[in-house]
Amino acid sequence: MDTISLPQLDVPALCPFERVDRQLQTLTHRKKVWATVSREDRIHYLEACLQGVIAVADAWVETACQHKGIDPQSSLAGEEWIAGPVATLLNLRQLINSLQAHGKPTPVTLRQRPNGQTIAQVFPDNAMDRLLWWGFRGEVWIEPGQPASQGRVDLHNRAGALCLVLGAGNISSIAPMDALYKLFAENQVVLVKMNPVNAYMGAFLEQALRPLQQDGFFEVTYGGSELGRYLCHHPQVDAIHITGSHRTHDAIVWGEAQSEQTRRKADHTPMLTKPITSELGCVTPILVVPGNWSEADLRFQARQVASMVTHNASFNCVAAKVLVTAQGWPQQQAFLDRVQEELSRIPRRKAYYPGSHDRYQAFLSHYPQAVPIGAEGPVAPDELPWTILPEVPAQAGEYALTEEAFCGILAEVSLDSSDAGDFLAQAVPFANDQIWGNLSCVVLIDAQTQRDYHAQFNQAIADLRYGGIGVNVWSGIVYLAGVTSWGAYPGNPLPDIQSGQGVVHNSYFFDHPQKSVLYAPFRIYPTPIWFADHRNLRELARHYAALQAQPSWRRLGQIICAGLKG
Repeated sequence: MDTISLPQLDVPALCPFERVDRQLQTLTHRKKVWATVSREDRIHYLEACLQGVIAVADAWVETACQHKGIDPQSSLAGEEWIAGPVATLLNLRQLINSLQAHGKPTPVTLRQRPNGQTIAQVFPDNAMDRLLWWGFRGEVWIEPGQPASQGRVDLHNRAGALCLVLGAGNISSIAPMDALYKLFAENQVVLVKMNPVNAYMGAFLEQALRPLQQDGFFEVTYGGSELGRYLCHHPQVDAIHITGSHRTHDAIVWGEAQSEQTRRKADHTPMLTKPITSELGCVTPILVVPGNWSEADLRFQARQVASMVTHNASFNCVAAKVLVTAQGWPQQQAFLDRVQEELSRIPRRKAYYPGSHDRYQAFLSHYPQAVPIGAEGPVAPDELPWTILPEVPAQAGEYALTEEAFCGILAEVSLDSSDAGDFLAQAVPFANDQIWGNLSCVVLIDAQTQRDYHAQFNQAIADLRYGGIGVNVWSGIVYLAGVTSWGAYPGNPLPDIQSGQGVVHNSYFFDHPQKSVLYAPFRIYPTPIWFADHRNLRELARHYAALQAQPSWRRLGQIICAGLKG
């Protein structure tokens, strides 16, 4: 891949408000122009941005690794490749394909549930992805009573609009992918305010999306909460999108003081009246459906759960946080033991996200039975051990079920059930009603149990009120896939925002997405790209990035060969 080096890799200086005002003035002047940019010209912008991402990818990943304490030459660096440039490149490529289809790409299949709800299969939707993701199936479920219509973007914001995107600090592809969705799906020019945690990524984002920036359709700014408040209430900002904490969202919408928030919510008088969309995290449950598992099954799924916990040092809104099993499952303890064994094999990571030590200590104060896991030896000051909370009660208001840890904590909950049907009947309402958030969840179920409890399983997937559901696959891949919608389950009221409102990604441009479901084989081969013990992830990820830049069967072969070494 052709690369360039950027001279400025340090965190940019905070922008004076005068500079931000100039950026807003430019964007405001250009927002009506963007609304009239042709489909062909939009494709040209996307193609140029795709090459821009490739140009900065090496430096992007190396810088992120340095800040997260990862050896840039290690296999683990592939995690940053996948979660950063690769995800962004996938999104750009998918948007190109969608615009080439006039904003209405044809789903692989369309089917209807007995109640009339439409389900669109959207992944994999081409020959290369069918080989790379063999046995996977991704669906977008349309809201009941609504058509599977697409491309309403053509009718949106013809007068032009300016969206403020408040970037997340953990995963480097979030800010560019949020910005791209607002630009190309919702027809809004964008100002991204980088999160101070990863403000160092702003230079790469500016370079990668330079064609949009040069023509006045996109800008990046830097600063803390004071600048964020200023921008949210700036008269030239028409709409806001935030990926982050529900507490930050409520401070923006209802006021910073708790007393003011309570009063305003009771009076239905939000401080912010602009449209705001959001993705605000989740206490992510993993529902383990009891079955007759082999030793290899137990080990594979334990590796998968451990990887869901440890990816990005557990600073993910989709990190596994509550492991739900059946108390009467004969293999329950064997599985829990293997999860602990797999966690013990994964080296501790730098706890780079601010406040993680305080959050960790808060969980320990609630759960003195907590079991720290990990390599032998003292824990470095900037590290935290992976930690299991055994026997957490399955009851309303439980701390581990209502507070997102955002560090390497995994709570274990058992339900009083023994067979798959009874477990699903209990686990679905438990996840829906007792666990905070509705962004994503995971269901682990073997193929024989799926067949034996076919009706109950299908009903469980239909009844789960989560925006992204992974069946035998980490829900983070629903995020990565991009053709699937990403966001909270619809219906969260502004005063009780939970995981947020609205969607991003959704590159099929469905007008009424309800949720996305990604199915995978019970045992996946070769080693999945989200597994912490992948031995060749960096090489695989670099080939994956090259494939998005210039698809070819040769590059696909390089990915497959690299994957077989994992």
